[in-house]
Amino acid sequence: TRIQEQTYSTTCWEEWEGVFKLYCFTFVFLIGQFLFMVTFNYILKMAVVEENPKNEVVQRIEKIMKEIYSKRPANHQWKLSDFEIGTPLGRGKFGRVYLAREKNTEYMVALKMMFKSELVKDHMEHQVRREIEIQTHLNHPNILKMLTYFWNEKTICLILEFAQEGELFKVLNSQPHKRFDEPTAAYYLRQVADALRYCHSQSVIHRDIKPENLLLFSHHVIKLADFGWSVHAPSKSRNTMCGTIDYLPPEMVDSQTYNEYVDNWCLGVLCYEFLCGSPPFESSEQAETFRKIRAVMYGFKPHMSESSRQLISKLLVKVPKSRLPLTDVIGHPWIKKNCEIFTKIKLEQKKGHSTTISNLSWTVLCRIG
Repeated sequence: TRIQEQTYSTTCWEEWEGVFKLYCFTFVFLIGQFLFMVTFNYILKMAVVEENPKNEVVQRIEKIMKEIYSKRPANHQWKLSDFEIGTPLGRGKFGRVYLAREKNTEYMVALKMMFKSELVKDHMEHQVRREIEIQTHLNHPNILKMLTYFWNEKTICLILEFAQEGELFKVLNSQPHKRFDEPTAAYYLRQVADALRYCHSQSVIHRDIKPENLLLFSHHVIKLADFGWSVHAPSKSRNTMCGTIDYLPPEMVDSQTYNEYVDNWCLGVLCYEFLCGSPPFESSEQAETFRKIRAVMYGFKPHMSESSRQLISKLLVKVPKSRLPLTDVIGHPWIKKNCEIFTKIKLEQKKGHSTTISNLSWTVLCRIG
């Protein structure tokens, strides 16, 4: 079935209305009715949409609000039967992720279902509790939102934003030579760095940065996901070895205490994989991988620019405190230059074309998944 598309001008009400509906439902999920009504009243005062009289905008917004609140009370206790379960999106050791749709509002989400028996068997209850506590308190445009969570006798369910483009790992592997060009790599890396900077400002260490834990949304927005290995560490160092072998920093390999600078190291590994298609310390044997990590032994590929090599070299440093701060990563010349190139390319591609909004049905999305 061919996906139908509706084309609107960038200033028309239909485009604005669709975006507003998504934000309405997200806010109801996150902050409840009272706080949302305060926000809504402020929106009414500020509402100005080009080519539409303000009173028309107000009437349309009020209609949307009545529609949303008539469908689901703000104090509703969520349960699995509130959702229509669609196609599987992924599978992990302790659970599965499905495309799901809230029945009344038809809002599409990702539903992560974990089985209590499996969590108890592997003594992972604390990890899930920590994941929920951390992710529900984070609020950043490049961090995947956990909209809500609930449980029953057998399962724990997390309701997350749905990323239509999926894992960045799959996107990376679909590229020529399984790598991104430098403008794309820089544009994505900047978003990850900003998400990590925010995490660290909230005393959160992610500890498992890799392409599989990055999700791609429309307009090339990257969101950091999977906080299963993350930890809230406001004052003390950690000593748990966790994460993915190819991304482990030297201090973890040597079972030393560590802090948030482990994420800076992982960002360097991520940048390398974006540009080369594989991590810098990858080997067929784990012992060899660890040896390379301890010695910070890796090589650059001929196609990599000098500026990208410099950035990676400043992140893959054995002494944690000597690694380039995330603020400096965001302001690095290679990042700034290539982000400008990326933005310019995308603007050129859009020039002369009106905004398109894909009218993707539930059936089509399930088929895509």
